[in-house]
Amino acid sequence: MQKISIAEKFAKIPEFYKPHIAADLNGQMVKLVKFDSPFIWHHHDHEDEMFLVVKGRFRMEYRDDDSREREEWIREGEFIVVPRGVEHRPVAEEECWVMLFEPASTLNTGNVVNERTVAQLERV
Repeated sequence: MQKISIAEKFAKIPEFYKPHIAADLNGQMVKLVKFDSPFIWHHHDHEDEMFLVVKGRFRMEYRDDDSREREEWIREGEFIVVPRGVEHRPVAEEECWVMLFEPASTLNTGNVVNERTVAQLERV
């Protein structure tokens, strides 16, 4: 056991939308990621995701069952849980630090595999 400085960990992450593992917890991972722009539309068939804003803010866009788009701003000190199966896309207008709580098996791009997919996460 040792304490973790979130600010120190984020200082070691130069890239955007490339999650890093900060800790493991009961089959879950605590991941740190920086946002700075729109990500891709995707969903996760088997995992819920929790996004906690450490610094800044971002907009979570998501689509309802009837393909209507909605959005929710998540600000510093707030979090949102995206249930499995919900198509979503994080969008940041400036640098935003986000802590994710999700199963270790969760792929950052969910059902989409492309150049933004990070299959092997680095520890920070």
